[in-house]
Amino acid sequence: MSLSEFFRPVSYDQLPGWRQDTGIAEALAAFTRSAHQAATRPYRSGSLGICFEAFAPAYGEARTMSHSADAARAFFERHFLPFHVRPDIGERGFVTGYYEPEVEASCTPTEVFSVPLYRRPDDLVDVDDGNRPEGLDPYLAFARYEAGALVAYHDRQAVERGALEGRGLELCWLADRVDAFFVHIQGAARLRLRDGGRKRVTYAAKSGHRFTGIGRLLADFGEIPLQEVTMQTIRAWLARNPQRQDDLLWQNRSYIFFRETPLGEMNLGPVAAAKVQLQPGRSIAVDRLLHTFATPFFIDAPELRHVNGEPFRRLMIAQDTGSAITGSARGDLFIGTGSAAGDVAGSIRHAADFYALLPRLLVEGA
Repeated sequence: MSLSEFFRPVSYDQLPGWRQDTGIAEALAAFTRSAHQAATRPYRSGSLGICFEAFAPAYGEARTMSHSADAARAFFERHFLPFHVRPDIGERGFVTGYYEPEVEASCTPTEVFSVPLYRRPDDLVDVDDGNRPEGLDPYLAFARYEAGALVAYHDRQAVERGALEGRGLELCWLADRVDAFFVHIQGAARLRLRDGGRKRVTYAAKSGHRFTGIGRLLADFGEIPLQEVTMQTIRAWLARNPQRQDDLLWQNRSYIFFRETPLGEMNLGPVAAAKVQLQPGRSIAVDRLLHTFATPFFIDAPELRHVNGEPFRRLMIAQDTGSAITGSARGDLFIGTGSAAGDVAGSIRHAADFYALLPRLLVEGA
Protein backbone atom coordinates (compact mmCIF):
# COMPACT_ATOMS: atom_id res chain seq x y z
CA MET A 1 0.00 0.00 0.00
CA SER A 2 1.52 3.34 -1.09
CA LEU A 3 1.25 6.51 0.94
CA SER A 4 -0.44 8.26 -1.99
CA GLU A 5 -3.50 6.04 -1.65
CA PHE A 6 -4.55 7.70 1.61
CA PHE A 7 -2.33 10.77 2.01
CA ARG A 8 -2.37 13.86 -0.22
CA PRO A 9 0.44 16.40 0.37
CA VAL A 10 -0.49 19.92 1.45
CA SER A 11 1.46 22.84 2.89
CA TYR A 12 1.35 24.14 6.45
CA ASP A 13 -0.28 27.30 5.09
CA GLN A 14 -3.16 25.12 3.90
CA LEU A 15 -3.89 23.81 7.40
CA PRO A 16 -6.84 25.90 8.66
CA GLY A 17 -5.79 27.46 11.95
CA TRP A 18 -2.26 26.02 12.08
CA ARG A 19 -0.70 29.39 12.96
CA GLN A 20 -3.49 30.18 15.42
CA ASP A 21 -3.10 26.99 17.47
CA THR A 22 -1.55 28.42 20.62
CA GLY A 23 -1.38 25.12 22.49
CA ILE A 24 1.08 23.27 20.29
CA ALA A 25 3.51 23.08 23.22
CA GLU A 26 1.01 20.74 24.91
CA ALA A 27 1.02 18.55 21.80
CA LEU A 28 4.81 18.47 21.91
CA ALA A 29 4.70 17.48 25.58
CA ALA A 30 2.43 14.57 24.63
CA PHE A 31 4.71 13.61 21.74
CA THR A 32 7.74 13.74 24.05
CA ARG A 33 6.16 11.23 26.43
CA SER A 34 5.74 8.87 23.50
CA ALA A 35 9.33 9.53 22.46
CA HIS A 36 10.58 8.39 25.86
CA GLN A 37 8.29 5.35 25.83
CA ALA A 38 9.40 4.38 22.32
CA ALA A 39 13.03 4.36 23.45
CA THR A 40 12.31 1.26 25.53
CA ARG A 41 9.41 -0.30 23.63
CA PRO A 42 9.00 0.58 19.93
CA TYR A 43 5.53 1.13 18.53
CA ARG A 44 4.20 -1.14 15.81
CA SER A 45 3.86 0.47 12.39
CA GLY A 46 0.32 0.79 11.05
CA SER A 47 -0.72 -0.74 7.75
CA LEU A 48 -1.01 2.62 5.97
CA GLY A 49 2.78 2.77 5.81
CA ILE A 50 3.83 5.30 8.47
CA CYS A 51 6.80 3.30 9.69
CA PHE A 52 7.94 3.68 13.27
CA GLU A 53 11.63 3.94 12.34
CA ALA A 54 11.03 7.21 10.48
CA PHE A 55 10.25 8.96 13.77
CA ALA A 56 13.82 8.53 15.08
CA PRO A 57 15.12 12.08 14.39
CA ALA A 58 12.00 13.68 15.89
CA TYR A 59 12.10 11.39 18.90
CA GLY A 60 15.74 12.16 19.52
CA GLU A 61 15.26 15.92 19.52
CA ALA A 62 12.00 15.81 21.49
CA ARG A 63 13.72 14.08 24.40
CA THR A 64 16.06 17.05 24.88
CA MET A 65 14.20 20.23 23.84
CA SER A 66 12.06 22.85 25.57
CA HIS A 67 8.32 23.12 24.98
CA SER A 68 7.57 26.80 24.25
CA ALA A 69 4.82 27.42 21.68
CA ASP A 70 7.16 28.89 19.07
CA ALA A 71 9.73 26.14 19.57
CA ALA A 72 7.02 23.48 19.37
CA ARG A 73 5.59 24.73 16.08
CA ALA A 74 9.08 24.97 14.59
CA PHE A 75 9.85 21.46 15.85
CA PHE A 76 6.90 19.90 14.05
CA GLU A 77 7.55 21.87 10.86
CA ARG A 78 11.19 20.80 10.98
CA HIS A 79 10.52 17.09 11.35
CA PHE A 80 7.14 16.55 9.64
CA LEU A 81 5.23 17.36 6.48
CA PRO A 82 1.42 17.68 6.43
CA PHE A 83 -0.82 15.40 4.37
CA HIS A 84 -4.59 15.38 4.06
CA VAL A 85 -5.97 11.97 5.04
CA ARG A 86 -8.47 10.47 2.61
CA PRO A 87 -11.52 9.10 4.48
CA ASP A 88 -12.65 5.55 3.79
CA ILE A 89 -16.18 6.80 3.09
CA GLY A 90 -17.39 10.25 2.10
CA GLU A 91 -15.46 13.48 1.83
CA ARG A 92 -14.76 14.16 5.49
CA GLY A 93 -13.69 12.25 8.56
CA PHE A 94 -15.48 12.04 11.88
CA VAL A 95 -14.58 12.69 15.51
CA THR A 96 -16.15 11.80 18.82
CA GLY A 97 -14.92 12.53 22.33
CA TYR A 98 -14.02 10.52 25.40
CA TYR A 99 -12.86 11.22 28.93
CA GLU A 100 -11.71 9.64 32.18
CA PRO A 101 -14.67 9.19 34.55
CA GLU A 102 -14.15 9.98 38.21
CA VAL A 103 -16.38 7.84 40.41
CA GLU A 104 -16.74 6.73 44.02
CA ALA A 105 -15.66 3.18 44.73
CA SER A 106 -15.15 0.74 47.58
CA CYS A 107 -12.39 -1.80 48.09
CA THR A 108 -14.96 -4.13 49.66
CA PRO A 109 -18.52 -4.92 48.57
CA THR A 110 -21.40 -3.37 50.51
CA GLU A 111 -25.14 -3.08 50.01
CA VAL A 112 -24.50 0.21 48.19
CA PHE A 113 -21.23 -0.65 46.41
CA SER A 114 -22.12 -3.90 44.68
CA VAL A 115 -21.10 -3.51 41.03
CA PRO A 116 -17.59 -4.94 40.44
CA LEU A 117 -14.86 -3.89 38.10
CA TYR A 118 -12.95 -7.07 37.24
CA ARG A 119 -9.26 -7.64 36.58
CA ARG A 120 -8.24 -9.85 33.66
CA PRO A 121 -9.27 -13.50 34.30
CA ASP A 122 -6.51 -16.09 34.18
CA ASP A 123 -8.48 -18.22 31.69
CA LEU A 124 -8.71 -15.42 29.11
CA VAL A 125 -6.54 -16.43 26.14
CA ASP A 126 -5.13 -14.09 23.48
CA VAL A 127 -6.14 -15.30 20.03
CA ASP A 128 -4.37 -14.59 16.75
CA ASP A 129 -3.85 -16.34 13.42
CA GLY A 130 -1.37 -18.68 15.06
CA ASN A 131 -3.83 -20.35 17.43
CA ARG A 132 -7.27 -19.50 15.99
CA PRO A 133 -9.25 -22.71 15.39
CA GLU A 134 -11.40 -23.12 12.33
CA GLY A 135 -14.91 -21.88 12.96
CA LEU A 136 -14.04 -19.34 15.68
CA ASP A 137 -15.27 -15.86 14.79
CA PRO A 138 -12.28 -14.19 13.06
CA TYR A 139 -13.03 -10.96 14.94
CA LEU A 140 -12.35 -12.48 18.35
CA ALA A 141 -8.97 -11.54 19.80
CA PHE A 142 -9.72 -13.25 23.13
CA ALA A 143 -11.28 -16.59 24.00
CA ARG A 144 -11.18 -19.41 26.58
CA TYR A 145 -10.64 -23.14 26.55
CA GLU A 146 -13.59 -25.44 27.03
CA ALA A 147 -13.17 -29.20 26.70
CA GLY A 148 -9.75 -28.56 25.15
CA ALA A 149 -11.01 -26.23 22.42
CA LEU A 150 -10.97 -22.43 22.15
CA VAL A 151 -14.46 -20.93 22.38
CA ALA A 152 -15.84 -17.41 22.74
CA TYR A 153 -15.38 -15.90 26.20
CA HIS A 154 -18.26 -14.91 28.46
CA ASP A 155 -20.08 -11.85 27.16
CA ARG A 156 -21.53 -8.93 29.14
CA GLN A 157 -24.77 -10.70 29.95
CA ALA A 158 -23.00 -13.82 31.22
CA VAL A 159 -20.57 -11.83 33.36
CA GLU A 160 -23.28 -9.66 34.88
CA ARG A 161 -25.25 -12.80 35.66
CA GLY A 162 -22.36 -14.16 37.70
CA ALA A 163 -20.04 -16.07 35.34
CA LEU A 164 -16.95 -14.72 37.17
CA GLU A 165 -18.21 -14.63 40.73
CA GLY A 166 -16.18 -16.38 43.43
CA ARG A 167 -12.85 -16.12 41.61
CA GLY A 168 -11.43 -13.12 43.46
CA LEU A 169 -11.15 -11.00 40.31
CA GLU A 170 -12.76 -7.86 41.71
CA LEU A 171 -10.54 -4.76 41.70
CA CYS A 172 -13.21 -2.67 43.42
CA TRP A 173 -16.95 -2.10 43.56
CA LEU A 174 -19.04 0.82 42.26
CA ALA A 175 -22.48 1.87 43.38
CA ASP A 176 -24.16 2.21 39.99
CA ARG A 177 -24.18 -0.20 37.05
CA VAL A 178 -24.66 2.65 34.56
CA ASP A 179 -21.53 4.35 35.93
CA ALA A 180 -19.71 1.02 35.56
CA PHE A 181 -20.98 0.64 31.98
CA PHE A 182 -19.60 4.05 31.02
CA VAL A 183 -16.29 3.27 32.71
CA HIS A 184 -16.19 0.28 30.34
CA ILE A 185 -16.96 2.53 27.38
CA GLN A 186 -14.21 5.00 28.32
CA GLY A 187 -11.74 2.23 29.20
CA ALA A 188 -10.37 3.91 32.32
CA ALA A 189 -11.40 5.68 35.52
CA ARG A 190 -10.11 7.66 38.46
CA LEU A 191 -11.58 6.23 41.65
CA ARG A 192 -12.37 8.09 44.86
CA LEU A 193 -12.27 5.43 47.56
CA ARG A 194 -14.50 5.45 50.62
CA ASP A 195 -11.45 5.50 52.90
CA GLY A 196 -10.26 8.75 51.30
CA GLY A 197 -7.68 7.18 48.99
CA ARG A 198 -7.52 7.33 45.22
CA LYS A 199 -6.83 4.80 42.51
CA ARG A 200 -6.60 4.74 38.77
CA VAL A 201 -7.69 1.81 36.66
CA THR A 202 -7.28 1.33 32.94
CA TYR A 203 -7.99 -1.21 30.22
CA ALA A 204 -6.31 -4.59 30.58
CA ALA A 205 -8.26 -6.81 28.16
CA LYS A 206 -11.78 -7.49 26.96
CA SER A 207 -14.08 -10.42 26.42
CA GLY A 208 -13.42 -10.18 22.69
CA HIS A 209 -16.98 -9.69 21.48
CA ARG A 210 -17.84 -6.90 19.09
CA PHE A 211 -18.60 -3.47 20.51
CA THR A 212 -22.17 -2.29 19.95
CA GLY A 213 -22.98 1.38 20.52
CA ILE A 214 -26.18 1.61 22.53
CA GLY A 215 -26.77 5.19 21.35
CA ARG A 216 -27.15 3.95 17.79
CA LEU A 217 -29.53 1.26 19.02
CA LEU A 218 -31.69 3.82 20.82
CA ALA A 219 -31.83 5.84 17.62
CA ASP A 220 -32.70 2.76 15.56
CA PHE A 221 -35.46 1.89 18.06
CA GLY A 222 -36.92 5.39 17.73
CA GLU A 223 -36.18 6.23 21.38
CA ILE A 224 -33.79 9.15 20.75
CA PRO A 225 -33.30 11.03 17.44
CA LEU A 226 -29.83 10.21 16.12
CA GLN A 227 -28.78 13.87 16.08
CA GLU A 228 -29.65 14.09 19.79
CA VAL A 229 -27.71 11.00 20.90
CA THR A 230 -25.13 11.98 23.52
CA MET A 231 -23.84 10.38 26.68
CA GLN A 232 -26.21 12.65 28.61
CA THR A 233 -29.33 11.65 26.64
CA ILE A 234 -28.37 7.96 26.89
CA ARG A 235 -27.94 8.26 30.67
CA ALA A 236 -31.27 10.07 30.94
CA TRP A 237 -33.02 7.31 28.98
CA LEU A 238 -31.49 4.62 31.19
CA ALA A 239 -32.60 6.49 34.32
CA ARG A 240 -36.15 6.73 32.97
CA ASN A 241 -36.27 3.09 31.94
CA PRO A 242 -34.59 0.98 34.67
CA GLN A 243 -36.69 -2.04 33.74
CA ARG A 244 -35.20 -1.97 30.22
CA GLN A 245 -31.54 -1.56 31.20
CA ASP A 246 -30.72 -5.25 30.86
CA ASP A 247 -32.20 -5.50 27.37
CA LEU A 248 -30.22 -2.47 26.18
CA LEU A 249 -26.88 -2.83 27.97
CA TRP A 250 -26.57 -6.52 27.16
CA GLN A 251 -26.78 -5.67 23.44
CA ASN A 252 -23.17 -4.51 23.85
CA ARG A 253 -21.65 -7.93 24.40
CA SER A 254 -18.12 -6.54 24.77
CA TYR A 255 -16.95 -6.59 28.39
CA ILE A 256 -13.83 -4.79 29.64
CA PHE A 257 -11.32 -5.98 32.23
CA PHE A 258 -9.12 -3.51 34.11
CA ARG A 259 -5.78 -3.18 35.86
CA GLU A 260 -4.64 -0.72 38.47
CA THR A 261 -2.05 1.82 37.35
CA PRO A 262 0.02 4.38 39.28
CA LEU A 263 -1.78 7.67 39.83
CA GLY A 264 0.92 9.44 37.83
CA GLU A 265 0.59 13.15 37.10
CA MET A 266 -2.86 14.20 38.25
CA ASN A 267 -3.20 16.91 35.57
CA LEU A 268 -2.86 14.23 32.89
CA GLY A 269 -5.19 11.44 31.87
CA PRO A 270 -4.77 7.71 32.30
CA VAL A 271 -2.10 5.52 30.76
CA ALA A 272 -3.62 4.36 27.49
CA ALA A 273 -2.77 2.05 24.60
CA ALA A 274 0.47 3.87 23.71
CA LYS A 275 1.64 3.26 27.32
CA VAL A 276 1.81 6.95 28.24
CA GLN A 277 -0.52 9.25 30.16
CA LEU A 278 -2.92 11.07 27.89
CA GLN A 279 -2.74 14.84 27.41
CA PRO A 280 -6.19 16.46 27.85
CA GLY A 281 -7.25 18.10 24.61
CA ARG A 282 -4.15 16.89 22.76
CA SER A 283 -4.28 13.07 22.69
CA ILE A 284 -6.41 11.28 20.12
CA ALA A 285 -7.48 7.66 19.72
CA VAL A 286 -7.13 6.30 16.17
CA ASP A 287 -7.48 3.03 14.32
CA ARG A 288 -4.44 1.17 15.58
CA LEU A 289 -4.39 -1.27 12.66
CA LEU A 290 -4.03 1.59 10.18
CA HIS A 291 -2.04 4.26 12.01
CA THR A 292 1.17 4.38 14.04
CA PHE A 293 1.14 5.65 17.60
CA ALA A 294 2.72 9.10 18.15
CA THR A 295 1.73 10.29 14.68
CA PRO A 296 0.68 13.97 14.95
CA PHE A 297 -2.74 14.75 13.46
CA PHE A 298 -4.04 18.24 12.83
CA ILE A 299 -7.82 18.08 13.23
CA ASP A 300 -10.05 20.67 11.54
CA ALA A 301 -13.61 20.41 12.92
CA PRO A 302 -15.00 23.96 12.62
CA GLU A 303 -18.54 22.94 13.62
CA LEU A 304 -17.15 21.62 16.93
CA ARG A 305 -17.10 24.72 19.15
CA HIS A 306 -17.93 23.61 22.68
CA VAL A 307 -14.46 22.36 23.69
CA ASN A 308 -13.15 25.89 24.23
CA GLY A 309 -15.78 28.09 22.56
CA GLU A 310 -13.89 28.32 19.26
CA PRO A 311 -13.80 26.14 16.12
CA PHE A 312 -11.79 23.03 16.96
CA ARG A 313 -8.55 23.31 14.98
CA ARG A 314 -5.59 21.86 16.81
CA LEU A 315 -2.69 19.46 16.72
CA MET A 316 -3.31 16.08 18.40
CA ILE A 317 -1.01 13.10 19.03
CA ALA A 318 -2.16 9.51 18.33
CA GLN A 319 -1.82 7.76 21.70
CA ASP A 320 -4.85 5.52 22.08
CA THR A 321 -7.28 3.31 20.20
CA GLY A 322 -10.72 1.77 20.70
CA SER A 323 -13.09 -0.85 19.35
CA ALA A 324 -15.37 1.76 17.78
CA ILE A 325 -12.51 3.75 16.21
CA THR A 326 -12.14 2.29 12.74
CA GLY A 327 -11.09 3.95 9.52
CA SER A 328 -8.37 6.22 8.21
CA ALA A 329 -10.07 9.50 9.19
CA ARG A 330 -11.82 8.49 12.40
CA GLY A 331 -10.70 9.79 15.78
CA ASP A 332 -11.73 10.00 19.42
CA LEU A 333 -10.59 13.17 21.19
CA PHE A 334 -9.46 12.81 24.80
CA ILE A 335 -10.99 15.77 26.66
CA GLY A 336 -9.89 15.21 30.26
CA THR A 337 -10.99 13.84 33.63
CA GLY A 338 -14.22 14.25 35.57
CA SER A 339 -17.84 15.15 34.96
CA ALA A 340 -17.20 18.48 33.24
CA ALA A 341 -14.93 16.78 30.71
CA GLY A 342 -17.58 14.08 30.33
CA ASP A 343 -20.25 16.66 29.53
CA VAL A 344 -18.10 17.97 26.70
CA ALA A 345 -16.84 14.62 25.44
CA GLY A 346 -20.27 13.00 25.46
CA SER A 347 -21.68 15.51 23.00
CA ILE A 348 -18.90 15.41 20.37
CA ARG A 349 -20.09 13.87 17.11
CA HIS A 350 -18.68 16.06 14.36
CA ALA A 351 -17.36 15.93 10.84
CA ALA A 352 -13.67 16.76 10.61
CA ASP A 353 -10.80 16.96 8.19
CA PHE A 354 -7.73 14.97 9.23
CA TYR A 355 -4.21 16.04 8.36
CA ALA A 356 -1.45 13.60 9.29
CA LEU A 357 2.03 15.02 9.88
CA LEU A 358 4.33 12.43 8.32
CA PRO A 359 8.03 12.21 9.19
CA ARG A 360 10.21 13.96 6.62
CA LEU A 361 12.53 10.96 6.75
CA LEU A 362 9.68 8.81 5.46
CA VAL A 363 8.42 11.22 2.80
CA GLU A 364 11.71 12.52 1.46
CA GLY A 365 13.26 9.08 1.51
CA ALA A 366 10.42 7.49 -0.46
